[in-house]
Amino acid sequence: MTQNPQRPLRVLAAMSGGVDSAVAAARAAEAGHDVTGVHLALSANPQSFRTGARGCCTLEDSRDAARAADVIGIPYYVWDLAERFREDVVDDFVAEYEAGRTPNPCLRCNEKIKFAALLDKAIALGFDAVCTGHYATVVTRPDGARELHRASDMAKDQSYVLGVLDEKQLAHAMFPLGDTLTTKDEIRAEAERRGLAVAKKPDSHDICFIADGDTQGFLAGRLGKAEGDIVDESGAKVGSHDGAYGFTIGQRKGLRIGHPAADGKPRYVLDISPVDNTVTVGPVTALDVDALTAIKPRWCGGAAPTGPAVYTAQLRAHGGETPATAELTEGTLHVTFDEPVRGVAPGQAIVLYDGTRVVGSATIATTRRRTPSLAG
Repeated sequence: MTQNPQRPLRVLAAMSGGVDSAVAAARAAEAGHDVTGVHLALSANPQSFRTGARGCCTLEDSRDAARAADVIGIPYYVWDLAERFREDVVDDFVAEYEAGRTPNPCLRCNEKIKFAALLDKAIALGFDAVCTGHYATVVTRPDGARELHRASDMAKDQSYVLGVLDEKQLAHAMFPLGDTLTTKDEIRAEAERRGLAVAKKPDSHDICFIADGDTQGFLAGRLGKAEGDIVDESGAKVGSHDGAYGFTIGQRKGLRIGHPAADGKPRYVLDISPVDNTVTVGPVTALDVDALTAIKPRWCGGAAPTGPAVYTAQLRAHGGETPATAELTEGTLHVTFDEPVRGVAPGQAIVLYDGTRVVGSATIATTRRRTPSLAG
């Protein structure tokens, strides 16, 4: 079982201008594939330079990708997908927060841009696969079907944000970095050996289209100020806010609460109600969730599971796994956790695993919190 096919492929390498995608493209070319590099212009008005490790898709990134392609010795193009990115990722991000949910734009970008818009164009042009610098592994079974698995190095695994890929998308995906036990320092050392100038370039963090990291300010600029109340579990007002969209369930900092809780302990966001523009806060124990429902399931390289089954679940990109039982009923995924999980927000993705294999992903719709008697 291996990701590498028996024959050379025509590969379109998505090159962000960072070290991971550059090394992935170099490895694909070294493996004998016919590789073409492409940088996705995702901003209508790109900045000239990044601010340290924040943001991406700047003119600087485009030039870095071009230089890397030149060193590797592959053709290089820039494709403008800014309008599609705005519609499918940025507008969706704003709408989800406005509705009181917490989206994952990286996951949406993989689903709608890199393995939909980009992949569709690649196939139309005769390419066999899209290559990215994600840390995940594609395994081909003896029957030819493909499975998505965690990266060999769990510390760098990015399979969570790829859990939205369906069977067709996975059939054309290539992740050259996923099946090698190399640290990030070793990847940078490899880039330096290959003569790639991005070897020491900082990784991108946070949300790529919010370069300054100020998500609340970004949302306020698009949704405007909308003052409302912060209340406790009894409904008593304990503070005010400038827009419920600026909060996420489980948040502790930046609540602007005027006086401490009766027990003197910190309070966390428990609920966001866009209908009455109210944010509810309470103790950390009130965040414990023992079950949830999720919608829009996508099965990663296989058919939907039938009947209840035991999996491990991951609820955020850098979160751990937790045992769970999941069952699909009329298009809705019902999940019960063996042990309570904390700070789960509607709009986030739940990704199910069978060992290292990614089973599928779905968007969290509702959560069930433990009763006070169980929470202690």
